[in-house]
This record gives sequence, structure tokens and C-alpha cells, in this order.
Amino acid sequence: MLGDNLTGFQHLGLPVTNMDASKGFYARLGFTEIMARELPRGGDKLRVSMMELNGFILELYQLPGAEGEAVKQRDDGHIDHIALDVRDINAAFEAIRAAGLTPLEDMPVFLPFWERGIYYFNIRGLDGERIEFCERVR
Repeated sequence: MLGDNLTGFQHLGLPVTNMDASKGFYARLGFTEIMARELPRGGDKLRVSMMELNGFILELYQLPGAEGEAVKQRDDGHIDHIALDVRDINAAFEAIRAAGLTPLEDMPVFLPFWERGIYYFNIRGLDGERIEFCERVR
């Protein structure tokens, strides 16, 4: 379905309730912060930190308000999404639709991550997990 367009694992997304404490925890395990952003979200800020260890990227993000409070209530299942790299986000979007799967977004979404940004979209797995397809703009 995606053929040569899917190039590998991008990152694993983990919602956290205290960004500074979580970054410190993962730093003690050997992770290094390679990107950090604050994005506007409903009058507040969504904090994001990409932490890397030997090529594995962990996306820590702290949601504001009620969304952040909901994360605190989870017992298991704190891993929110897995992300896969693609060469061409638009081709991946069309391949997913052609396979009869439904993207959660109407079209690929741009975020100001890394040097030039990324485009992404998500689908749901069979148990509700989100699978993100991500193209890093080069």
C-alpha cells in the first residue's frame, strides 16, 4: 500500500503531566533534548520536547487544561501514538484513503517542528491507537 514511501520509525509520542520533571527523568536515562517547542492551544500552550537516545526519538508533550488533567487520570496506556516516516505525505495520505482507511485529519497538517517543519496525519489502529504518518520538510 505505501510501498517505498514508508521509510521507518519516526518517534513515539508520550503525554506527560510535568514537562520539566519528565525531561529530567529521561535525561538521567541518557536521552538528550534535540528539539523543544511551545505551541498555542486554546489560550494556553502545548509544550513539546523531542528527546533522543541512539537514534530513538521520544516525543514528550504536556497538554494544557482539561486535556492535561485527563492524562493524569490514566492508569495504563500513556503512550499516545507511534509515528512513521514517509517520503511524500500527500502520496501516503492518498494511499491510506485508497486502502479504505480513514485519516483523522481532512488533509496533512503542518507543524513548525525541526528546521523547516513537518507534515503529518493520523489513522486509528484496531484498538484505537493513533498511527501518525510524518514527512519532515527538508
